[in-house]
Amino acid sequence: MDKPIKLNLPIAKLKLYEKNNITYVKCLIRNKKIILTPEEWVRQHLISYLDSNFNYSKSRMAVEYELKYNKLSKRADIVFFDKKLMPYLLVECKAPEVKLDKNVLHQIVTYNAKLNAPFLLISNGIEHYIFEVSNGEIKPINTLIKQ
Repeated sequence: MDKPIKLNLPIAKLKLYEKNNITYVKCLIRNKKIILTPEEWVRQHLISYLDSNFNYSKSRMAVEYELKYNKLSKRADIVFFDKKLMPYLLVECKAPEVKLDKNVLHQIVTYNAKLNAPFLLISNGIEHYIFEVSNGEIKPINTLIKQ
């Protein structure tokens, strides 16, 4: 990623590193250096935002959480677990230039078929959409519930 992109999220305190003309970010969850892509930039800002604004503790977040779907390995961008360690919020991050459309919603709903989280969030760092899943229905909501 050439230059950090301005997002529609509070600025996160991230540690960036440069090596061989490649920028890395220290992941707030995995605690290791990750190549800084536009999608990773969005993911790290969302992690910070969920933790600092909604009390979604980083200790109960998983990043690139592996799940099997039709014998294929998939990775959920962020999964936040409740106090009983059940999936509570599933987050799908896209790069800022990616349009949040029915394909992105279909992707997160497909992942959620395995996780059964009651809340879904899709974001490209500019636009953010939150959904509540209840009785098999997916309804848009305005905000997340603080933890």
